[in-house]
Amino acid sequence: MHLRAPSVDQGVHAFAWTLVFFLYMWLGAVLVGAPSGASFVVSLIAAGGIFLLVRTRGGDYPGPR
Repeated sequence: MHLRAPSVDQGVHAFAWTLVFFLYMWLGAVLVGAPSGASFVVSLIAAGGIFLLVRTRGGDYPGPR
């Protein structure tokens, strides 16, 4: 029996990457001493860009045969 991972929608992958990178950027900025409000807003804007990038360009589409 061959077990395969379940098919996951590209939007779910995009949201997961967005959440991981948002937390990484925001907590990293707070840890180095940046103001928490400004770092939250900048990280949120960057996370939105990451979401759009992964959502539109992140698919692994098979090429023509």
